Amino acid sequence: MNTRITLGRSGLEVSPICFGTWQLSERFWGNVEAADVTAAIRRAYEAGVNFFDTAGAYGEGRAESVLGEALAGVPRDRIVVATKVFHHFYPDGRRHGDLSAKYVTEYCDEALARLRTDYIDLYQLHAFDPITPLEETTAVLERLRQAGKVRCYGVSNFSVEQLRLARRYGDYATCQPYYNLLDPRIELDLLPYCAAENIGVLVYSSLALGMLTGKFDGSETFGDLRAGSPRFKGERFKRLATNIRSLQPMADKYGLTITQLCLAATLTHPAIHCAIVGIKNAAQIVEAAGAMGKTIEREDYFTIRNKLHDPHH
Repeated sequence: MNTRITLGRSGLEVSPICFGTWQLSERFWGNVEAADVTAAIRRAYEAGVNFFDTAGAYGEGRAESVLGEALAGVPRDRIVVATKVFHHFYPDGRRHGDLSAKYVTEYCDEALARLRTDYIDLYQLHAFDPITPLEETTAVLERLRQAGKVRCYGVSNFSVEQLRLARRYGDYATCQPYYNLLDPRIELDLLPYCAAENIGVLVYSSLALGMLTGKFDGSETFGDLRAGSPRFKGERFKRLATNIRSLQPMADKYGLTITQLCLAATLTHPAIHCAIVGIKNAAQIVEAAGAMGKTIEREDYFTIRNKLHDPHH
C-alpha cells in the first residue's frame, strides 16, 4: 500500500512507517548482518515504504553506507532519506558531541558520499549541543539548504524549549523524539508545540525495542542493550509482556498483528506523522508496513492505552 502523508511543514511526502537503521550500531545491538538489513531495505521499498532514517552515530557511518548501497538502484526521487549529525567520531572509537559550523558542514559531505546521493532530504541535529550557539548551527544548515545539499532540516532528542529556541533562528521543519505507547510523555508538551507549529514528527522506538510486538512472554534474556533495561527484567517484564499479549483478540478483530495494532494506534495521534521501526529482516518490514492506513476505533484506542500504561517509564 503506497500510503503517503505530508511531513508537516517540511513538505516531504513520506510513508507513515519509516525504516530506521539504528540496528546497524554494533555497540548497542551486537552484530546484525548488513546483508539481512539490505534485503529488508529493498523489500521495504517494494512494500510501499519510501522513508529511510539513519545517522552517523549508527556504527560510525556503517548504517549510512549500508543504506546507500541498498538504495543505489532505486530512483532517487521516489525515496526520502534522512540522516543525523551530532556525534563527532574518530577511527579509535572516541566520540563527542559537535554541532559546530565546521563539523556540520564536513559531516554533510561525508554522509552524502556514504549515502551515494547528491542531497539529503532531511538533515537532523541528533541531540542538543550545549556549547555551540544554535544561531551558528542554523546558519550553516541554511547554507547547506541553499546549496542544494539539504532539502530541509530538523532536530532529534530536543526538549520543547530547545526546539523553541532553535526555531528562533531558522525553520526547523521536523522533530524526531522518543515515543511509544508505554512512554507517551511528550504528549504533555512537545507534541502540542509541534502540532501548533505544523512541525513534522517522526517518533523513534515506536515498538519500545521490540516489546510492543507481543513476541515476548517475560522469561527471555538478551545479549544486546535490552539486557540493561529494567523494562526487560523481572516482574515488570512479565507484567508488560502479559498485558501486550492480551491485545491479541483486538488485533484479530482488525485483522492485524499486535505489532500492526500498536503502530496503528501510535499513528492515531494527530501530531505524529511517522513511526520509525528498527528492522532486522524483510519479514518484519512487511509486517510493519501493514499498519499503514489502518484506523483504530476510539474505544479500542483508549483500551490499548490503559492496558499498556507503564507507571515506571
